[in-house]
Amino acid sequence: MLTEESLQFLDDLKNNNNRDWFLANKKRYEIFKKDYHQLVADFLDKIKPLDPSLEMLEVKNCTFRINRDIRFSKDKSPYKAHLGIWISAGTKGLNRSGYYIHIEKGNSFIAGGLYAPESEDLKKIRKEIAFFYDDLEAILNEPHFKKEFNTFDVNESNSLKNPPRGYEKDHPAIAFLKLKSFVVSQKYELNEILKPDFVNKMTQKLITLKPLNDFLNRGLTTDEF
Repeated sequence: MLTEESLQFLDDLKNNNNRDWFLANKKRYEIFKKDYHQLVADFLDKIKPLDPSLEMLEVKNCTFRINRDIRFSKDKSPYKAHLGIWISAGTKGLNRSGYYIHIEKGNSFIAGGLYAPESEDLKKIRKEIAFFYDDLEAILNEPHFKKEFNTFDVNESNSLKNPPRGYEKDHPAIAFLKLKSFVVSQKYELNEILKPDFVNKMTQKLITLKPLNDFLNRGLTTDEF
Protein backbone atom coordinates (compact mmCIF):
# COMPACT_ATOMS: atom_id res chain seq x y z
CA MET A 1 0.00 0.00 0.00
CA LEU A 2 1.03 3.61 -0.37
CA THR A 3 2.22 5.48 2.70
CA GLU A 4 0.84 8.76 4.03
CA GLU A 5 4.18 10.31 3.04
CA SER A 6 3.66 9.36 -0.60
CA LEU A 7 0.14 10.79 -0.62
CA GLN A 8 1.49 13.96 0.95
CA PHE A 9 4.14 14.17 -1.77
CA LEU A 10 1.43 14.11 -4.44
CA ASP A 11 -0.54 16.77 -2.61
CA ASP A 12 2.53 18.99 -2.22
CA LEU A 13 3.43 18.47 -5.87
CA LYS A 14 -0.03 19.58 -6.91
CA ASN A 15 0.50 22.84 -5.03
CA ASN A 16 4.08 23.33 -6.21
CA ASN A 17 4.03 21.98 -9.74
CA ASN A 18 7.31 23.39 -11.05
CA ARG A 19 10.77 22.08 -11.84
CA ASP A 20 12.60 23.93 -9.07
CA TRP A 21 10.37 22.48 -6.35
CA PHE A 22 10.57 19.00 -7.88
CA LEU A 23 14.37 19.05 -7.99
CA ALA A 24 14.52 20.28 -4.41
CA ASN A 25 12.31 17.35 -3.39
CA LYS A 26 13.98 14.69 -5.52
CA LYS A 27 14.64 12.44 -2.52
CA ARG A 28 10.94 12.52 -1.62
CA TYR A 29 10.12 11.64 -5.21
CA GLU A 30 12.45 8.62 -5.13
CA ILE A 31 10.69 7.34 -1.99
CA PHE A 32 7.31 7.95 -3.65
CA LYS A 33 8.44 6.10 -6.79
CA LYS A 34 9.54 3.10 -4.72
CA ASP A 35 6.14 3.03 -3.00
CA TYR A 36 4.39 3.36 -6.37
CA HIS A 37 6.28 0.41 -7.87
CA GLN A 38 5.65 -1.71 -4.79
CA LEU A 39 1.92 -1.00 -5.05
CA VAL A 40 1.96 -2.12 -8.68
CA ALA A 41 3.82 -5.30 -7.72
CA ASP A 42 1.22 -5.99 -5.02
CA PHE A 43 -1.62 -5.63 -7.53
CA LEU A 44 0.11 -7.92 -10.01
CA ASP A 45 0.65 -10.56 -7.34
CA LYS A 46 -3.07 -10.55 -6.56
CA ILE A 47 -4.56 -10.28 -10.05
CA LYS A 48 -2.27 -12.52 -12.14
CA PRO A 49 -3.63 -15.80 -10.67
CA LEU A 50 -7.15 -14.59 -11.54
CA ASP A 51 -6.40 -13.55 -15.14
CA PRO A 52 -3.81 -15.74 -16.93
CA SER A 53 -3.50 -13.26 -19.83
CA LEU A 54 -1.52 -11.00 -17.46
CA GLU A 55 1.11 -13.59 -16.54
CA MET A 56 3.98 -11.97 -18.47
CA LEU A 57 3.42 -8.47 -17.07
CA GLU A 58 6.12 -6.74 -15.05
CA VAL A 59 5.89 -3.61 -12.92
CA LYS A 60 7.45 -1.50 -15.67
CA ASN A 61 4.61 -2.48 -18.04
CA CYS A 62 1.97 -0.97 -15.73
CA THR A 63 3.40 2.39 -14.62
CA PHE A 64 3.34 5.91 -16.04
CA ARG A 65 6.05 8.56 -16.12
CA ILE A 66 5.46 11.45 -13.74
CA ASN A 67 6.28 13.98 -16.47
CA ARG A 68 3.29 15.36 -18.36
CA ASP A 69 3.20 15.71 -22.14
CA ILE A 70 2.51 19.44 -22.39
CA ARG A 71 3.13 19.90 -26.12
CA PHE A 72 -0.55 20.25 -27.00
CA SER A 73 -1.94 21.24 -23.61
CA LYS A 74 -2.94 24.67 -22.33
CA ASP A 75 -1.94 23.45 -18.87
CA LYS A 76 1.86 23.68 -18.81
CA SER A 77 2.30 22.05 -15.38
CA PRO A 78 5.27 19.74 -15.93
CA TYR A 79 4.29 16.92 -13.56
CA LYS A 80 1.33 14.66 -12.88
CA ALA A 81 -0.12 15.11 -9.41
CA HIS A 82 -1.88 11.76 -9.54
CA LEU A 83 -0.90 8.13 -9.82
CA GLY A 84 -2.15 5.61 -12.35
CA ILE A 85 -1.75 1.85 -12.76
CA TRP A 86 -2.69 0.21 -16.09
CA ILE A 87 -2.84 -3.60 -16.07
CA SER A 88 -3.38 -5.04 -19.54
CA ALA A 89 -2.04 -7.80 -21.79
CA GLY A 90 -1.61 -5.23 -24.54
CA THR A 91 1.85 -4.21 -25.72
CA LYS A 92 3.31 -1.28 -27.62
CA GLY A 93 1.34 -0.94 -30.84
CA LEU A 94 -1.18 -3.57 -29.69
CA ASN A 95 -4.17 -2.09 -27.91
CA ARG A 96 -6.05 -4.31 -25.47
CA SER A 97 -8.70 -3.89 -22.82
CA GLY A 98 -7.55 -3.94 -19.20
CA TYR A 99 -7.80 -2.79 -15.58
CA TYR A 100 -6.97 0.68 -14.24
CA ILE A 101 -6.38 2.14 -10.77
CA HIS A 102 -6.34 5.93 -10.41
CA ILE A 103 -5.14 7.66 -7.24
CA GLU A 104 -5.81 11.39 -6.91
CA LYS A 105 -7.12 13.60 -4.15
CA GLY A 106 -10.82 14.16 -4.83
CA ASN A 107 -10.85 11.90 -7.89
CA SER A 108 -9.80 8.34 -7.04
CA PHE A 109 -11.39 5.49 -8.97
CA ILE A 110 -10.93 2.05 -10.44
CA ALA A 111 -11.94 1.29 -14.01
CA GLY A 112 -11.72 -1.21 -16.80
CA GLY A 113 -12.40 -1.68 -20.47
CA LEU A 114 -11.05 0.15 -23.48
CA TYR A 115 -10.58 3.92 -23.63
CA ALA A 116 -10.74 5.82 -26.95
CA PRO A 117 -9.62 3.04 -29.32
CA GLU A 118 -8.18 3.95 -32.71
CA SER A 119 -10.52 3.94 -35.70
CA GLU A 120 -9.79 0.39 -36.88
CA ASP A 121 -10.04 -1.03 -33.37
CA LEU A 122 -13.28 0.84 -32.81
CA LYS A 123 -14.74 -0.74 -35.95
CA LYS A 124 -13.76 -4.19 -34.69
CA ILE A 125 -15.36 -3.59 -31.31
CA ARG A 126 -18.57 -2.33 -32.90
CA LYS A 127 -18.73 -5.37 -35.16
CA GLU A 128 -18.32 -7.66 -32.16
CA ILE A 129 -21.11 -5.82 -30.34
CA ALA A 130 -23.39 -5.83 -33.39
CA PHE A 131 -23.12 -9.61 -33.85
CA PHE A 132 -22.85 -10.70 -30.23
CA TYR A 133 -24.75 -8.04 -28.26
CA ASP A 134 -26.52 -10.79 -26.29
CA ASP A 135 -23.13 -11.78 -24.86
CA LEU A 136 -22.39 -8.18 -23.90
CA GLU A 137 -25.79 -7.66 -22.29
CA ALA A 138 -25.32 -10.85 -20.26
CA ILE A 139 -22.00 -9.52 -18.96
CA LEU A 140 -23.39 -6.10 -18.06
CA ASN A 141 -26.47 -7.60 -16.43
CA GLU A 142 -24.62 -10.14 -14.29
CA PRO A 143 -25.75 -9.20 -10.74
CA HIS A 144 -22.32 -8.71 -9.18
CA PHE A 145 -21.05 -6.73 -12.17
CA LYS A 146 -24.16 -4.56 -12.16
CA LYS A 147 -23.86 -3.92 -8.42
CA GLU A 148 -20.22 -2.84 -8.67
CA PHE A 149 -20.09 -0.98 -12.00
CA ASN A 150 -23.65 -0.76 -13.38
CA THR A 151 -22.86 -0.13 -17.07
CA PHE A 152 -20.59 1.80 -19.43
CA ASP A 153 -19.68 5.38 -18.52
CA VAL A 154 -21.54 7.61 -20.98
CA ASN A 155 -21.19 11.34 -21.62
CA GLU A 156 -21.36 13.73 -24.56
CA SER A 157 -17.68 13.33 -25.39
CA ASN A 158 -17.66 9.55 -25.69
CA SER A 159 -20.98 8.88 -27.43
CA LEU A 160 -22.19 9.74 -30.91
CA LYS A 161 -25.47 11.60 -31.36
CA ASN A 162 -26.32 9.52 -34.43
CA PRO A 163 -25.70 5.84 -35.27
CA PRO A 164 -22.23 5.10 -36.64
CA ARG A 165 -21.97 4.51 -40.38
CA GLY A 166 -23.30 1.11 -41.37
CA TYR A 167 -25.67 0.66 -38.43
CA GLU A 168 -29.41 1.32 -38.25
CA LYS A 169 -30.86 3.45 -35.46
CA ASP A 170 -33.17 0.60 -34.42
CA HIS A 171 -30.37 -1.92 -33.90
CA PRO A 172 -30.99 -3.53 -30.47
CA ALA A 173 -27.48 -2.56 -29.32
CA ILE A 174 -27.46 0.95 -30.78
CA ALA A 175 -26.71 2.59 -27.41
CA PHE A 176 -23.50 0.54 -27.18
CA LEU A 177 -22.65 0.99 -30.86
CA LYS A 178 -22.70 4.79 -30.46
CA LEU A 179 -19.95 4.64 -27.84
CA LYS A 180 -16.41 5.79 -28.66
CA SER A 181 -14.98 4.42 -25.40
CA PHE A 182 -15.99 1.25 -23.58
CA VAL A 183 -15.17 1.98 -19.95
CA VAL A 184 -16.81 1.23 -16.62
CA SER A 185 -15.64 2.76 -13.36
CA GLN A 186 -16.23 3.09 -9.63
CA LYS A 187 -15.05 5.88 -7.33
CA TYR A 188 -13.51 5.31 -3.91
CA GLU A 189 -12.28 7.51 -1.08
CA LEU A 190 -8.57 8.35 -0.99
CA ASN A 191 -8.19 7.15 2.61
CA GLU A 192 -9.02 3.61 1.41
CA ILE A 193 -5.46 3.42 0.07
CA LEU A 194 -4.00 3.43 3.57
CA LYS A 195 -5.97 0.37 4.67
CA PRO A 196 -4.16 -3.01 4.71
CA ASP A 197 -6.84 -4.68 2.58
CA PHE A 198 -6.85 -2.00 -0.17
CA VAL A 199 -5.11 -4.09 -2.84
CA ASN A 200 -7.11 -7.22 -2.14
CA LYS A 201 -10.41 -5.33 -1.99
CA MET A 202 -9.82 -3.46 -5.26
CA THR A 203 -8.53 -6.58 -7.00
CA GLN A 204 -11.75 -8.42 -6.17
CA LYS A 205 -13.71 -5.55 -7.68
CA LEU A 206 -11.50 -5.29 -10.76
CA ILE A 207 -11.61 -8.99 -11.58
CA THR A 208 -15.36 -8.61 -11.95
CA LEU A 209 -14.43 -6.86 -15.18
CA LYS A 210 -12.63 -9.87 -16.69
CA PRO A 211 -15.62 -11.06 -18.77
CA LEU A 212 -15.98 -7.55 -20.23
CA ASN A 213 -12.27 -7.35 -21.01
CA ASP A 214 -12.39 -10.80 -22.59
CA PHE A 215 -15.33 -9.74 -24.77
CA LEU A 216 -13.63 -6.54 -25.95
CA ASN A 217 -10.33 -8.30 -26.56
CA ARG A 218 -12.10 -11.01 -28.53
CA GLY A 219 -13.34 -8.31 -30.87
CA LEU A 220 -9.87 -6.77 -31.17
CA THR A 221 -8.19 -10.08 -31.99
CA THR A 222 -10.63 -11.42 -34.55
CA ASP A 223 -9.03 -12.26 -37.89
CA GLU A 224 -12.18 -11.54 -39.84
CA PHE A 225 -13.05 -7.91 -40.51
